[in-house]
Amino acid sequence: MPANPVAENVLGTMGTIFWTAQLVPQVWKSYRSKSTEGLSPLLVLMWSISAVFLGVYAIVQNLNIPLILQPQLFGALCLTSWAQCQYYGNKRSLRTCLAMYFGAVLLLGGFEAGMVFAVKPSYNEGNNRPTAFFGIAASVLLSIGLFPQYYEIWKHGEVIGISITFMTVDLLGGVFSDLSLAFKPKFDVIAGIAYTLVVVLDGVVLVAALILNPRARRRRRRQARLVEMEEGGSDAPPESSRAVTPRVEEGGAVAFDGANPPISDGSSQEKGLGAQDG
Repeated sequence: MPANPVAENVLGTMGTIFWTAQLVPQVWKSYRSKSTEGLSPLLVLMWSISAVFLGVYAIVQNLNIPLILQPQLFGALCLTSWAQCQYYGNKRSLRTCLAMYFGAVLLLGGFEAGMVFAVKPSYNEGNNRPTAFFGIAASVLLSIGLFPQYYEIWKHGEVIGISITFMTVDLLGGVFSDLSLAFKPKFDVIAGIAYTLVVVLDGVVLVAALILNPRARRRRRRQARLVEMEEGGSDAPPESSRAVTPRVEEGGAVAFDGANPPISDGSSQEKGLGAQDG
């Protein structure tokens, strides 16, 4: 495919927009529900670390500006979601969560800046191995990060806690980033693998949601019906406890409405017969 700088930057910008906005639905969902149940904190933490490695790779490789900004914004939002997991899930104080967030930002940001200055001289001299290491490490961390989320899906039997909109936008960000690389003079294989892995692994979560979530809803409806049936059966009074209304018929005989007459002992029956004979 011929190089096209305009298409490269346009598609890269679209990928950046999607990857920047992707975690906003997840952050909003967690804030609105005041819960991060079903969302693995390891997922967002490992993705924030992978963003550092991808950022070093993008800066040293001098990818287009949108693809350089992309991992920085992505990592910051991942840390925001991770801090929410600490606040809502682990019940840490707000002050502690803010300290953890800004501490992680400073630590990871400082590491990224240091690695850029450490790797760039060797890259300028023609040694691509350190740069390739950061690109490959980013791909590995992106992939491994989703496995804890797969465990959460297996544990709950459905996709909960994680925003489907978030996963869809994340997938689209990977698609547009891949397309952006296709219009570079030379396709960057390592970056392409990283973005393609995001597309594939996010796709697995979306397919799981399409299959498992309807099953889980049907299962909950069946359980609700069973509970209603059990409660309805327990509310009905037993046959022996129903009200019995006696009435006197012609000739002095006594009849009972609503149930069988109560069983009386033989002495009372004999007394009744004696009274009638008298």
